[in-house]
Amino acid sequence: MIDNNKPNGGGLKRVFKATYCSYLGYKAAIKEEAAFRQELLLCVLLFPASIWLASDLIHWALLVSVLLLVLIVELLNSAIEALTDRVSTERHVLSGRAKDMGSAAVSTSLVIVAVVWGVSLYLKFA
Repeated sequence: MIDNNKPNGGGLKRVFKATYCSYLGYKAAIKEEAAFRQELLLCVLLFPASIWLASDLIHWALLVSVLLLVLIVELLNSAIEALTDRVSTERHVLSGRAKDMGSAAVSTSLVIVAVVWGVSLYLKFA
């Protein structure tokens, strides 16, 4: 059964609206979030290196995927921070905890990049 009462519509209309919302999210992240811009630059710089470093297609997909993971986690962290600030800019232990956990998630994703890329570099030169 198709529910035509959904606010974003259905079918292709929903896909186009979702794509546009994603575009707006990327645009906001690039404009408002310095950390996202820095991590995006890291991805842009490392992408060509991934082609050189990868030993096969699966290895290349892994190298690129961990870079994209950082961007995903940063987008989610920025969303948590924006929503937390929207609710209240007052200092609150739960708001601080939410922001700190989002930051920890970003740090963890960067550790994953360091491990995967570090092992890949070691194997390339060892």
